[in-house]
Amino acid sequence: MDIESLAHFDQIVAAGATSMTGWRVQSVDLTGRTAALLELAPNGSVFLGCVLEHGAEDWIRDGGGLVFPAIPELPFDPYRGVLYDADELYAGLESGYDATPDARIYAWSRQHDEKGDTGRTLAAALHDHAIADALTELPDGRPWIGVMGGHGIKRGDAAYRAAVELGRTLAGAGLTVVTGGGPGAMEAANLGSALASYDESAVGAALNILAAVPSFRPSIADWAAAGMRVRRDFPGDGGVSIPTWFYGHEPPNVFAGAIAKYFSNAQREEVLLRRARGGIIYLPGAAGTVQEIFEAVTPNYYGDRATQIPMILVGIDHWTRQLPVWPLLQNLATDRPMDTSIHLVNTITEAAKLVGH
Repeated sequence: MDIESLAHFDQIVAAGATSMTGWRVQSVDLTGRTAALLELAPNGSVFLGCVLEHGAEDWIRDGGGLVFPAIPELPFDPYRGVLYDADELYAGLESGYDATPDARIYAWSRQHDEKGDTGRTLAAALHDHAIADALTELPDGRPWIGVMGGHGIKRGDAAYRAAVELGRTLAGAGLTVVTGGGPGAMEAANLGSALASYDESAVGAALNILAAVPSFRPSIADWAAAGMRVRRDFPGDGGVSIPTWFYGHEPPNVFAGAIAKYFSNAQREEVLLRRARGGIIYLPGAAGTVQEIFEAVTPNYYGDRATQIPMILVGIDHWTRQLPVWPLLQNLATDRPMDTSIHLVNTITEAAKLVGH
């Protein structure tokens, strides 16, 4: 049983609980609940980063429970029980991007990476485990469709508008849009999902606001502030994003409703691909997008027909001439089950028809 709030703890106690066996209590301040804890058998419980009074902590430890203490001097909670959202990551944005939790966490990760600090490695691993756990708790009733693409696409570009329309089409069809969480094509897809219920005039108004700040360079603060304005004026379900502080110089877009931000890029990529069972659409991109293509190719290549995930590359010229990935995919797919799971199309309309089945 996962307990991630004081209200949930109180509810379970009020319902007559007598044992904490199997409880996983994450980042809950239990100050003032010592009397209640002492009435509960602690064997088999785990407390992660909770605030406990001395008597309660001794009771749990002596009774066979595990207590993982809070780690001091971190700009994040490694035991958090929920995913991020834009309001949390960009809190304090009015004072500049450097004042936000997103920027401070990235700065912390860079500093400790350079030192080779094992304490940093432990804290980051605990955090990413907590994020993975929170991600599994999201509703899974609708197929998740991955949308990958370059971060360099600017707001106002035709390619950006196309990615917005893709996100609208997918969300309008009852699918969950999941992206890598960054700027460019990823932002546009999450934005499109958020705008799925709006008419064309509202979409145009939102894009006009964003076009005034086309890139996160030179000012992440201005870029994010424009996004927050659109998010406020046109609220909606922007789907899910899974960004990483490994690419911390690329800020997370604000339009995803749930943000699963990781330290580990490898773990983030694996989770993203595993959850996008309805298919993955690859818009034109560069090295990062190519990497994501071949990460998905491997399980398709070795899998059977029942395990295939549809992979749709959008942009015939891009994927055959500029970055000739498609010929290699075709060669890999020859006489293998993946031959039916790879597709090359030229429009988002064609791509949208191939996923979610």
